[in-house]
Amino acid sequence: MRSCYDIILKPIITEASMDLAKNKKYTFRVLKDATKAEIATAVEQAFKVEVASVNTVSVKRKPKRRGMVSGYTAAWKKAIVTLTEGSDTIEFFDGMM
Repeated sequence: MRSCYDIILKPIITEASMDLAKNKKYTFRVLKDATKAEIATAVEQAFKVEVASVNTVSVKRKPKRRGMVSGYTAAWKKAIVTLTEGSDTIEFFDGMM
C-alpha cells in the first residue's frame, strides 16, 4: 500500500491553478499510475479535508531542442481535486493567494 505522500508528488502553483483554488479546486502533480480513488484518499489523509471529485489529465511529453541536442520533456499526470462545500480549505494554498 502506498502512502498519501507517495501518490501526491507536489502542488502546482500557477496563475490558473490559483484562480481555481478560490473555488476550492486544487491542482497537484501525482503519480502516473494513481487512480482517482487513490488520489482522493491521499488528499483527504494528507490535508484533513473532504473531497467531492477528482479530475485527472495525462500531460504528454513535448519535444524540446537546445542547439543541436534534441529530446523530450517527461510525461506526467495532473489531478484537479474539488473539495465539498462544507470542507475546510487547504492551508498551504491559502498563503499563496
